[in-house]
Amino acid sequence: MLKNVNRKEVVFIITLLIVIAILTILPTGFQKQEYKFTEGVRAKVISVNNNGIHSTGIFKLGDQSALIEIETGSRKGEQIRANNMLTGSLSVDKIFKEGDKAWVLIGFDEENNINFANMIDHYRIDKEMILIGVFAVVIIIFSGYTGVRTLLSFAFALLSIWKILIPAMLRGYNPLIVALFVGNVLTVSTLLLVAGFSKKAYAAIISAVTCSLVTCVLAIIFGNLFNIHGAVMEGAESLLYAGFMNLDLTSIFQAGIYLASSGAILDLAIDISSALEEIINNSSDISKSELIKSGLNIGKSVVGSQTTTLLFAYMGSYITIMMVYVAQGTPMMNILNSKTIAAEILHTFVGCLGLVLVSPMTSVISGFIFEKGRYQI
Repeated sequence: MLKNVNRKEVVFIITLLIVIAILTILPTGFQKQEYKFTEGVRAKVISVNNNGIHSTGIFKLGDQSALIEIETGSRKGEQIRANNMLTGSLSVDKIFKEGDKAWVLIGFDEENNINFANMIDHYRIDKEMILIGVFAVVIIIFSGYTGVRTLLSFAFALLSIWKILIPAMLRGYNPLIVALFVGNVLTVSTLLLVAGFSKKAYAAIISAVTCSLVTCVLAIIFGNLFNIHGAVMEGAESLLYAGFMNLDLTSIFQAGIYLASSGAILDLAIDISSALEEIINNSSDISKSELIKSGLNIGKSVVGSQTTTLLFAYMGSYITIMMVYVAQGTPMMNILNSKTIAAEILHTFVGCLGLVLVSPMTSVISGFIFEKGRYQI
């Protein structure tokens, strides 16, 4: 049996690696053709000229110029002048100083001479790679082979969202159907990678998929009852201005609620099924009813912490909005009725309902799937 399980896992991992490789090279279909005579390069800031910057309170307007040395691309080693336009937005603007690394867009004329250089942002790719590398090393050190499979799951999830989910939604496919398909595929693949082809994985998959579907239905029902338009999402209106007028933003918003909660649901499902597997491995004479009862007791504690974690995660992203309301002395009834806060309440409590449901469902399913010893109902 062990050999068969290992063979299944090897075949599954090889297949997943092939899929990851395909997704890596797969184009999204939305590459910008107007950047034909431009090139993105990394550059080092040699010196800056801040004479064109004008301060208005905490905001800065104008134009910062800099002498930069190109470090990548076809013009590597050249030094040119680049511009950094400031708009007065703290979330968008950036100020460079000598020694900084910048991501720069350079343009060419018909004779292949550089005719402009715009400083897009600080260059962060190297730091991001270091952080990802540290994460990968730490998880492999502490989790071993399971850590490697976790990284594969992480990569597959990221590529599936970037190369399948987002392009499909942009092309006008039903967001809820696309999200359900991608979400369920990710749930199954993640649990099989983390737990292998085992009964605890099967129990977690059944309960996680079922409860995720319930959260999707709840997101649709309460999203309509709350009368919340999908434009409440950050950047949603920018999609319309970019020419994607056919997008159903409300369905995208509801699909996002489902996807956000599905990750927490699969996490709790595998936690409970793994705990019950340990119980049955160490108490072979335990009855089915006792095993289910143990799962329910475990779930009571875990659900409490998981729902609070979900609340922290959602509220953390909206802490500044809450601060604005409090600073303005906005009445609590106004806050609770505001579209942004109502959307977060919808996010939080639909996800929490899914978590509450997955605990007993995983316990019951695990009680029927695990077969060791003789059960007495």
